[in-house]
Amino acid sequence: MAGCALPRATTGPPSGSSVAGTSPAVPVSEARKLLGELQVAVRGVLDGYDRDKFPHWKTVSGGCNVREEVLKRDGVQVEVDEQCAPVAGSWRSPYDGEMWRKPSEVDVDHVVPLAHAWVSGAKSWDRARREQFANDLTRPQLRVVTDNVNQEKSDKAPEEWKPPLVSFWCTYATDWIVVKAGYGLTITVPERSALSSMLDRCG
Repeated sequence: MAGCALPRATTGPPSGSSVAGTSPAVPVSEARKLLGELQVAVRGVLDGYDRDKFPHWKTVSGGCNVREEVLKRDGVQVEVDEQCAPVAGSWRSPYDGEMWRKPSEVDVDHVVPLAHAWVSGAKSWDRARREQFANDLTRPQLRVVTDNVNQEKSDKAPEEWKPPLVSFWCTYATDWIVVKAGYGLTITVPERSALSSMLDRCG
């Protein structure tokens, strides 16, 4: 049909593979070391918080933004339109193990939620630092997950919410710890205890 571009395929994990990046970001021994080094503090309050203070999703290459890059990275046989928006593919959510075939059925989750970061130290950051945090493609901070599971998680910490898929707890805990350590965010005693217990699930 005139004026309609054919979707173009992008690379992704081979068919039948596990979700991209579902292995722990660091060995459990390193995760425990980092966990012990995190500063313990009482969690702050949300006064002054606004998602707009964490600018996302920024453009990273051509017309593709960070969200689109994560959808391509974590999907299988992803097809995108001329604006780089995924229009087809499949995504397995590491939080619950469910497979989805429509981009509208998944969210790109911030493992350490933006609001949680705010009350753990990001309130004092400048805008550039918050933008880096909200768009971090280097650390294990962004994952494609089932949309309603992401809504259930909201801005909860690990003592309040854990992925339904217990086999993912090890990776979730190491992700959380690596992100917090990388940005110097604080941790509460209950949060530390929950993460330590989740690390016990590691092989």
